[in-house]
Amino acid sequence: MRNLSTLIIIVLIVSCGKPKVSYLGQKTTGTSPELFAPYIVNTDSIELNAVFNNSMTEFFFTRIINGSFVIYHSELMDDQWTAPKAIPMFPETEMNTTAVDMSLTPDGNTMYFLGVLQENETFDASSDIYRSEKVNGKWQFAEKVGYPISTNEYSEAYPVIVADGSLYFVSDRPGGFGKQDIYRAQYLGGGKFDTPQSISSVVNTQLGSGDTYVAPDESYLISNKRFPENSGLYVSFKKDGEWQPLIYLKEPINSEWTDFCPYMTPDGKYFFFSRRYSNPPESGWAGVIKGEVYWVDANVIFNLNDK
Repeated sequence: MRNLSTLIIIVLIVSCGKPKVSYLGQKTTGTSPELFAPYIVNTDSIELNAVFNNSMTEFFFTRIINGSFVIYHSELMDDQWTAPKAIPMFPETEMNTTAVDMSLTPDGNTMYFLGVLQENETFDASSDIYRSEKVNGKWQFAEKVGYPISTNEYSEAYPVIVADGSLYFVSDRPGGFGKQDIYRAQYLGGGKFDTPQSISSVVNTQLGSGDTYVAPDESYLISNKRFPENSGLYVSFKKDGEWQPLIYLKEPINSEWTDFCPYMTPDGKYFFFSRRYSNPPESGWAGVIKGEVYWVDANVIFNLNDK
């Protein structure tokens, strides 16, 4: 009995001394949004997005560097998170590029993202969906996901991979309910997808949809909506296979600024979103002066399903 007591004490001492590795080692937040990882993720630069792989051993976000949107990456190694470093998704070019709005496949070995690669100074590039593979522990240069996902004429944005490998994204292609709809493309295997379908007139409004996160089991989505009043993030829960009316996420999530890039951690405990400050406010990315990543207890979202 004495040996058992001694063993328990030793285990407790070792456990207490073990470094806290979840969420980049940050002290967890409550029901009021807080900046995530100040000085590591949030700096004097403009940052947005925040996603983990399913095992929560890799973390990704985007930072604007010299006019380009660049994906940054940190990895959990030997119970320590590495300092975030840029991942080059495109070969070097003198033109500005965009790599943003990342989503990881369940195995963590494929990343989908919104990409813009300007081929020359006169090319008016639209956004497309790109894909990068992780080979021998290193993320490779990305390739555009072909038709019927990416198109030459229209924009595709904010890809989200769900549990069965299917892809949700936002596009202004014709055939939807509004100016920009949320589409779902069933995964066929081998990196191929079926023809995308606009998901529902309940969540696809006439004025259009912005960044949209979809839960892995497709039980809810969180979407940025453009309304004359109360623009910002909304949640819709799925019941009996049907999307339910949108619920506005009031303060402290939606604010007078632009709240976007919704994302839920794989463990379902924390909701991440980004906040963009522009001067004047209506100037959008052209007048952006600050971008920050926030996180908050996920119950702020889930409790709305009981109302």
